[in-house]
Order: sequence, then C-alpha cells, then structure tokens
Amino acid sequence: MPHLPTSVAQDQSFSWFLAAARQGNPYAQFNLGMLYKTGAGVPRDDVAAAVWLRRAAEQGLAFAQNQLGAMLYSGRAGAGDDAEAAYWLRRAAEQGDASAQLNLGQLHDAGRGVPCDAQAALGWFYRAAEQGVASAQARLAECYLHGRGVPVNYPLAAAWLHKAANQGDVAAQFNLGVMHATGQGVTVDCSAAATWYALAGAQGDASAQNNLGVLYATGAGVVRDDVRAVHWYRAAAGQGHALAQYNLSGMVASGRAGAPDPVAAHMWMLLAAGSGDAQARASADASARRLAPFQLAAACALARAWWRERG
Repeated sequence: MPHLPTSVAQDQSFSWFLAAARQGNPYAQFNLGMLYKTGAGVPRDDVAAAVWLRRAAEQGLAFAQNQLGAMLYSGRAGAGDDAEAAYWLRRAAEQGDASAQLNLGQLHDAGRGVPCDAQAALGWFYRAAEQGVASAQARLAECYLHGRGVPVNYPLAAAWLHKAANQGDVAAQFNLGVMHATGQGVTVDCSAAATWYALAGAQGDASAQNNLGVLYATGAGVVRDDVRAVHWYRAAAGQGHALAQYNLSGMVASGRAGAPDPVAAHMWMLLAAGSGDAQARASADASARRLAPFQLAAACALARAWWRERG
C-alpha cells in the first residue's frame, strides 16, 4: 500500500484531530495540543497548545495534565505559574504518570509552586524510578549520594546510578565516574572511572570530558596519552568549562599539545580567568608578564573573538 507524503499525512492527522477535539474527545484534544506544541504539520503555537491540552487535562487525561504542567512550569503557557503547574503535575502523578512524578519531584526539590521538601521529592523520584525513568533513577541516586531527604547510602546510590547509566543517562554516567575516581562508597578504580567518563563525555558532558582529560594527562587508570588528554580538554574547554580551559592552557604552554604556543596558552588562561576563578586569574597575570606586547595583544584578541562567537 503506497504511503502518503509526510506533509499530506500530517495535514490529514491535524484535520482528524481537530474534528474529534471539537467534539470533546480528550485524546484528540491531547494530540492536537501536541501538534501545536511541537509544530508538527502546523505552525508552532504555544497558546493553542495550552488551550487544547487544558481541555484534555480537565477531562482527566494524565498525559495532558503532565504536558500542561510542564508548559506552565517553563512559562510556555503564558506567564509562568508554578502553583498551577504543580496542581496539574500532581493530578497526573497521582494517576501514575511517570514523567509527571519526575517533574513533581523536581518542583519539590526546587521549592517551586510547592514547599521545598526533600522527602517529598525523594518519594516522587522513587515512584518514577521504579517505572524505569532513567533521569528519575539518576535523581533518586543523587538523593542517596548526598543525603537529601534520606540518610546517605552509597550502595543504593550506586545501584540506582547503574540503572540510569545503563540506559544512557549522562548525569548518572558522570556521577559513577566520580564515585570510582574518588572512592566514594566504592574502591578507587580509575579505570572504571575512565569508562564512565568516556560514555558521558561522548554525549557532550563537559565535566566528564575534563575529568577524562585529567586521567589521560596523569595516566591514572589509563595509559598516559597527551593526545587524548588534549582532545578531551579541548572538547570541554570549547563548551566554556573553566577548569578544562585552565588545564588545556597548561598543556599548550608546556608543549604537551604540540609545539609550545604561549599565545594560545594565554588565550585559554584568559578564558578560564573570565569565570572568576582566582587561581586562573593569578596564572593569567603571571603568564601576561612573560609575553611580549605583540603576543599579549594577540592572545587578548583571540580571547575576545572566542567570547564574541559564543555570545
């Protein structure tokens, strides 16, 4: 059977959903709201999305209640209203919607629209985690890791982190790396730390990239490899990670990233100092005194250009 072109199929879906939504079908109202929210087949329109999601939510549809709550929380349904967001998220969460349970836990954790309550946050994270939501598993693990709403429990933290990390959750992968690198509740194992940092770094986590760079630069848990160290430092530094910029500056200045380049090294140190770090500021002042005026001018120009490109 031939398939309709995507644009035609989307147009037909919109027409079907609109007709059914006008007749009061909550599932059609939800789907219509999501079309407007995502701009699938129609121009994106948050106001229209909120209108249709609200109609479905008022009929008790948990999916719609969660989506409406999330829009209110983020300010996409007009003026942000945390209390109303919490109301709709609670209605969905009490029906067992895992995404709403996670979202409601985050509201309690931040004290937005509801009292700041670590134990309530823990409870909602647990419910969503039990349903397999990776980000909820990671947030639950952090509660056990840092003693938020529950006594510190490293074995439980590690267990939930593994569940989330094995689903690809980047925060869980990073935290497992930290636990193994520092011996937090586990035996120090820099090789395992490198594995988890590499997984998180491959997903773009700048802190994991920097920490992996440190392991390669020092040979902790991996064969020392300056090329790989510079690669990971550069990946994190390019995202504005101040410590990676500091570390990269040192590699460039010492010739561990190729021929020593005092101009590039000073540029990276200026960028690190721009974050307000006192040690980076002192190092930038010291390196500036070692540069010729034309080198200093070039490094400052490179730093300004970097900042301009990234807003």
